[in-house]
Amino acid sequence: MVREYRFAGVFYSKNKVMLADAAKSLIANAIVDPAIKSGYAYVSPHAGYAYSGSTAACTYKALSQNKDLGRIDTIIIVGPNHTGDGENISVSAQDWETPLGVLKNNTPLSRQIASKGIKVDESAHLEEHSIEVQLPFLNVIAPTKKFCFICMRDQSVESSAKLSDSIIAASRKLNSNAVVIASSDFDHYEPRREAARKDGLLIKALSGLDYEGFDRLASELNDSACGVGPVMTALLFAKSMGATKSLLLRYSDSSSVTKDYSSVVAYASIVFI
Repeated sequence: MVREYRFAGVFYSKNKVMLADAAKSLIANAIVDPAIKSGYAYVSPHAGYAYSGSTAACTYKALSQNKDLGRIDTIIIVGPNHTGDGENISVSAQDWETPLGVLKNNTPLSRQIASKGIKVDESAHLEEHSIEVQLPFLNVIAPTKKFCFICMRDQSVESSAKLSDSIIAASRKLNSNAVVIASSDFDHYEPRREAARKDGLLIKALSGLDYEGFDRLASELNDSACGVGPVMTALLFAKSMGATKSLLLRYSDSSSVTKDYSSVVAYASIVFI
């Protein structure tokens, strides 16, 4: 079974040639220090390409520079559940389609991750965009890799730790070299300055790999970052692999397009190294 794309023509172009050109151009024009050649996990936004594509492209530029990319066999994408459908943590066992082609599921790894309260469930993915929006970039830079697609409705610290532990255990059992990408936008619908203030504090916590501080600040500041759980999962996975810090590659917000500074959605590209 293949999960067909749902959001082409909404978040990104449905035209194959235009989409390929856009993804390639965004990555080529992304400014990422060429000295960044490692990364255990990444964060990428999931808004429409007109709004967050330039920031997402920094994530994929950094991934393309990863000296270990050739050894990585599986890219695990963890996104938030915006719809409320499905399980608390829903793993897809399907291949996923975009207008640029089909990305193959590492089905044994996906099913191994789905244990101890984590379930294979496709219903959570049917109308969820947070993972799909990442995929055309991966069609361009890593089309032959295998993938796992995981959606989080429960984004608590406990749920994030459970998922990270399960990913680590499954990867070790199946001898898989995996990297994790967390799909998340940051603060929503506040003035630009306020969003940057709140997000700056969250990103500072991430720089020290302080996942509990990140979660606490998101709550205390009422920062509406939508992928807190996926980000914590990526952080915990990276930390277990040996990461000692995170680097902010780019931070932006929707006002660069809308020119409305009174209510923005913010985006961040981050690598855990």
